[in-house]
Amino acid sequence: MPGFDLGELGWCAELADNLEQGLEPGRVVAVHRGAFDVATPHGSVRARLPGRLVRDGVDVAVGDWVGLAGALVRAVLPRKSAIVRKSAGLTSEAQTLAANVDVAFVVTSLGPDLEPRRVERYLVTIWESGAVPEIVLTKADRMEDPWPLVAEVEAVAMGVPVHVVSAVTGQGCEALRARLGPGATAVVLGSSGVGKSTLVNRWAGREAMATKETRADDDEGRHTTTHRELVVLPGGGVVIDTPGLRELQLWDVGSAALDEAFADVEELAARCRFNDCTHTREPRCAVLAAVESGELPRERLDSWRKLQRELRAIAMRHDVRLRKEEGRKWYLAAREGRARAKAKQR
Repeated sequence: MPGFDLGELGWCAELADNLEQGLEPGRVVAVHRGAFDVATPHGSVRARLPGRLVRDGVDVAVGDWVGLAGALVRAVLPRKSAIVRKSAGLTSEAQTLAANVDVAFVVTSLGPDLEPRRVERYLVTIWESGAVPEIVLTKADRMEDPWPLVAEVEAVAMGVPVHVVSAVTGQGCEALRARLGPGATAVVLGSSGVGKSTLVNRWAGREAMATKETRADDDEGRHTTTHRELVVLPGGGVVIDTPGLRELQLWDVGSAALDEAFADVEELAARCRFNDCTHTREPRCAVLAAVESGELPRERLDSWRKLQRELRAIAMRHDVRLRKEEGRKWYLAAREGRARAKAKQR
C-alpha cells in the first residue's frame, strides 16, 4: 500500500510535539465497529484500541491524529476541534462526528422542506466545536427563484457564509471547493439525500462515496453513506463525509456557542431595561418589543428559548452523571482500602 504525505492531511509541528517518542503518527480516516483505518507514511493500517484504553472509555473519531505501535492505537493526540452530539435514541452518551475540523459545511437542499430551525441547531453545535460553520444550499437548478429561501437561511445564519450550489449544472461547486486549501479539513453534515456525497465525489473526481440511482424527483441521488470517512482531495485538503443525520441533539454546549448562533437576540437582550430580563413579561424588554414590531420573528425567539431549555437539561444530566461517577470512585476506593486492611491483618 502506498504511504500518505501526512503534511497534506494536516500534520504540523504542534502535533509532532505531542507525539510520544517511539510511536508512529497517523490520521483516522474511517471508524468501524471496534477498528479504525489509519493513514500513515507507510500506508493504510487497520488498527484497534488496546483493552486498557477501551475500558478507560478513550474516544476515537474520524479525523483524529493518533500514535500507533504496530496495529494498536496507543494515544489520541489533543484535538483542535470536535463536533459532538448526543447519541441518537434514549442513551445519554456523546458521539463525536468528526475531529480536527477547520470548516464544517452544513448541507441542506433548497425546497419546501428547508428548516431554518434545524440550521440553527447545527450552527450552535459547530460554534461549540471550535470549527467554523458555512452553509451549503444544494439543488439550486430545481428552483426558478431560490433567493427567497436563501434569504430565509441568511436571516438565521448571522455572519455565516451561505453558498448556493447545483451538482447538475456545477453552479457554485468549484467556488465552494476553493474554500478548502492544502492541509485543511472540512466535514459535510446534513440529512440524508441532500447531496453531501455528491459534492464529495465531485471534488474528489471519482466516486469516493456511494450514492443510489437518481429518481425523477431527485437529481442528486439518495445518500447511502453508512459510516464517516475522510477523503483526500486532489490539489490539497481533505473532507469528511458523514451519514445523514436524522436528529442533532446538543451535547455539553456552552452559552458562548448559543450567543454566537443567536447574535441578533443577544444584541437585543443587551438593550433591555433589566440585566436579568427573562424576555417574557418585563417592561421595556427590547426582545419582546422587537417581536411585536416584526424585527425579530417569533419563531426565532421560540427556538432560542427551546435551545436554552435543552442546554439546562443537559447540564442537569451531566451533574447527575458526575455525582454517580464520583460515588462509584469513592465506593471502589473504599472497597480497595478494606481489602488492603484485611490483607495486612492476615
